[in-house]
Amino acid sequence: MTDLQTTTSRFSSGPWRRLRSLRVRLIAVFAAVALLAAVSASGIAYWLNRDAVLKRAQDTALNDFRVSLTRNVSELPLNATCAELNQLASTVASSGLSYEVVVSDPARPDCVASSDPTSYTLADVPAKLRDTVAKPREVTDNNRYAYHLYWQRQNLAGRPFVIGGTKVVPTGPTAYMFKSLENERADLNTLGWSLAIATLLALIGSALLAQAASATVLRPVKRLGDAARRLGEGHLDTRLEVDGSDELADLARTFNRTAESLHEQVEELSAREAQSRRFVADMSHELRTPLTAMTAVTDILEDEAESLDPMIEPAVRLVVNETRRLSDLVENLMEVTRFDAGTAKLVADEVDISDLIMSCIDGRAWYDAVELDAPRGVRAVVDPRRLDVVFANLIGNALKHGGSPVRVTVREVGPAVDPEGGTTASGSEGGPEGGPVGGPEGAGTAGPAVGSVVIEVSDSGPGIPEDVLPHVFDRFYKADKGRARSEGSGLGLSIAMANAQIHGGTITAANGEVGAVFTLTLPRTQPPPPAAADSEESAQ
Repeated sequence: MTDLQTTTSRFSSGPWRRLRSLRVRLIAVFAAVALLAAVSASGIAYWLNRDAVLKRAQDTALNDFRVSLTRNVSELPLNATCAELNQLASTVASSGLSYEVVVSDPARPDCVASSDPTSYTLADVPAKLRDTVAKPREVTDNNRYAYHLYWQRQNLAGRPFVIGGTKVVPTGPTAYMFKSLENERADLNTLGWSLAIATLLALIGSALLAQAASATVLRPVKRLGDAARRLGEGHLDTRLEVDGSDELADLARTFNRTAESLHEQVEELSAREAQSRRFVADMSHELRTPLTAMTAVTDILEDEAESLDPMIEPAVRLVVNETRRLSDLVENLMEVTRFDAGTAKLVADEVDISDLIMSCIDGRAWYDAVELDAPRGVRAVVDPRRLDVVFANLIGNALKHGGSPVRVTVREVGPAVDPEGGTTASGSEGGPEGGPVGGPEGAGTAGPAVGSVVIEVSDSGPGIPEDVLPHVFDRFYKADKGRARSEGSGLGLSIAMANAQIHGGTITAANGEVGAVFTLTLPRTQPPPPAAADSEESAQ
């Protein structure tokens, strides 16, 4: 699988990616079509010209040979001597068309006359042609002569020739003509080179034409791609200029309509979201005043609960608990609206992380249920109030859902920052036992940053179901869907994550060997102020 992925990535990057571009493919298609058309046209033109040139040359030579032979053979006496046959061959060959003649007489098998005896003899005549010339045809109404003029193209010593032959009369001599086609071959070679050059020029012209055509086609496509990229980056007012009525113009119109529709929907959703946030904020503020009065009354009722009628005491305690729960929910909702509106601010100070954790545990009387492994001197620039909320949510969730004992460990990663601005070497690089923190799977982003403080909160419970892990930091998410009510609101871990992110850190959730493990990673230095609230907050 790794080799396949490597091969795929190699072919989808670098020069292979350029070869797969639309421009290159258009040029390649144009060039292939032009090459095919040019080669086909050149081939057809070459063969047609070749046949025409060869046919004209051989027909001219054969006709002249026939006429000259007919004119001169009448002067040849019967039982001609070898010298007379040589004279006939030389006379017929002197017509001016530059062919040579060989004459043989069956009556004189030892005499073969030739106009050029050193170059052309009867042995140079193909055997098949000699047999065909010597064989008479039946004389009919359609065939008045028994012997005809036959020809054959043949290469002699690498040179092309057309060889023609005929028998003069049944008892007369047989004459053969050797016409060289060297000039015609040279002309055809010149024609072939000309057609090859024309094909190359056509190929270059098609590539230039394809380049121009691809530029015309790809320019709108590139503009469309740039517009789609800008639209994906959030510039919803991006539009394309529409020019013409072709397919690309229709595509641009479709893009503009889609972008306009998307813009309207996003604006509508943004308006609804703003209204919802405003409603939650206004509702929380409106509930805060009566809840303050109700909380004061319930505090008094709680103090007097033991002196009340035993039948009334449970109801009083229920009212007290639910009032406090409603108050916590309102506070959490107000915190969520601050994060959503981007008004959450850090009031940072350099503190000792172990002191901050001890303060959180002591303030909630958890010291009997929490085991703390936090060396002193681990300092970071944080907002103590917001970090206290994070610790309270993580430890409180561990006690509520996992059970005690809950173990909290603190370690450093990367160079530590001293008060004077220098750096010192970190003391620890691993977990409390030197191993990695957390389990193999979790929610959030893994891996502490260099120059960070890592706080791990682990419980002794059954752990978090695998299908729940990706959602533990979602707002109002509860693992037990069957319970209509629970003590938590489903906002605790979400608010903890938002507070970690506003510090420039993160929280991950995973399952350890025993129970769940939440790992908070914070930078030692104060991050830049957040530009907008995109976090998810919680209080459970």
